[in-house]
Amino acid sequence: MGYDYRNKVTDDSDFKLGDDSLNRGSAQAVKSGPRRSVLSDETYEMVKAMVFSHEIAPGQRVNIDALSIRLGVSQTPIREALARLESDGLIAKEPLKGYSATNLLTVKEFDDLFKFRLLIEPWAAEQAAKNVDAEGKAALKAEIQIAKEALKFDDDGKIEAMTEHDARFHTLITRMSGNENLYHAFERTHCHLHLFRLFVANQKNLISGQDRTQFVQDLFEKYYQSGSGQLAIKQHQAIAKAIITGDPKMAKQNMYDHIESSLKRFSPAAVAAAAKIEK
Repeated sequence: MGYDYRNKVTDDSDFKLGDDSLNRGSAQAVKSGPRRSVLSDETYEMVKAMVFSHEIAPGQRVNIDALSIRLGVSQTPIREALARLESDGLIAKEPLKGYSATNLLTVKEFDDLFKFRLLIEPWAAEQAAKNVDAEGKAALKAEIQIAKEALKFDDDGKIEAMTEHDARFHTLITRMSGNENLYHAFERTHCHLHLFRLFVANQKNLISGQDRTQFVQDLFEKYYQSGSGQLAIKQHQAIAKAIITGDPKMAKQNMYDHIESSLKRFSPAAVAAAAKIEK
């Protein structure tokens, strides 16, 4: 197929969930302005870190003048960063009101997102198995190895690393399908980016309601920690093996089972949370 799968996936800034600016905290992340040579990219990363750390809280309006002064840059890179974050689904722009941070995913939005993935990703895995080449095989094997290394991290670091792996793995397979429309449709969901944002909010005790808090806790700890982390990798290994060996039917089934099991794993907490939120 001729795609440079590894570079296409791992270089995507959307999946650098645990970047240094976020780990050091927003105060350090915005301590000084970015170097002029990479002004646009660094401004984007710094504003994104502020959204993740909830220095710019969900639903909060963004004051471009204040942000420009805070970061020590002109309004131009700020507006460019906000436009990029709008495409990420982290920032929303309303006519006559300006920019604001988007709200966190609701339980229903989470459910809708995974049902959408059930529609497109099994087919993508099937096509990837039909189209796989040596480069794609190497990329899949490398990603599975990275996931195994991620299990060695502690607590929050493990969740960040596993979320990054999850994002890269699924993006890689949609790209390997050879269907650019499908790949871009999946990419536009920014699924794992939004899931990690939920995790950060939960860690900072910013999610109200015991049911919803438990839902987010289950979402990450039961899936990425300890034995469940091993389960996630085992499911990814089964999908990768089917694609690498050129078994479209098995690749499709394994991907469907993988996504469906995620929904089933979290459904009790999700139903309880949805019932409370919709009252």
